[in-house]
Amino acid sequence: MIVHLTGPDGRSEAVRGAAGDRLLDLAQAYDFPLEGTCGGQMACSTCHVIVDPADHARLPAPSEEEEDMLDFAAGAVATSRLACQIVLDESLDGLRVRVPAGARDARR
Repeated sequence: MIVHLTGPDGRSEAVRGAAGDRLLDLAQAYDFPLEGTCGGQMACSTCHVIVDPADHARLPAPSEEEEDMLDFAAGAVATSRLACQIVLDESLDGLRVRVPAGARDARR
């Protein structure tokens, strides 16, 4: 399946993922600046992404814990999510996601 990622620098790429892949891992594999400091344990907001409003309803609702972490994300909006909590399945083919301005990746 394809996910359309846009970085804070405007770079846009259609990346290929498989059912069961976490968006965080996929974005990192394609060198998008998502740090994921906590390793995807939902203990930080360094994998904050903004889902295209047209696609947001295709995602399962965020948990209360994810919503709490998003309170710490700089520039969070109504369609913000944590990439570590988005697990791909066939219903998400074509998903459009943007890494917000100010995102950084200390892994580099």
